[in-house]
Amino acid sequence: MTTVIRKNSGLVEDVFHDIRETRDTKYINNFWKDLSHNEEELSETWKSLKTVMSEGSIPYIYKEMIYIAVSIINNCNYCIHSHTYAARKKGMTDDQYKELLSVIVMANKTNALANALGTKVDEIYDTSIEGENKK
Repeated sequence: MTTVIRKNSGLVEDVFHDIRETRDTKYINNFWKDLSHNEEELSETWKSLKTVMSEGSIPYIYKEMIYIAVSIINNCNYCIHSHTYAARKKGMTDDQYKELLSVIVMANKTNALANALGTKVDEIYDTSIEGENKK
């Protein structure tokens, strides 16, 4: 159940058209429909997402897997589902998903432990010292 009233305007239709064209689909998902309540935010978010998620130095499927990890940590059920769907559509296998979940769980655990222990960052990891890692 959404908390907003969806809008329909020329700008919303333009963004929806670009989403359909970019993703080669007729489907507009609920996130974009809900975001239409603020057409400027819809347009800005779509433009930014399209740029960030485009193929680059990091392959698209890895970007989707990163999105899954962040969504799990942020507890965004909608995002977990939509980005898992997108990653699977681009070829993520069940074994890769299981391994991804293992990495996410381990990172969350060791992050929590390091925070609880108050572990100081080793100088070798601190790139702010002389601008590069010390070996």
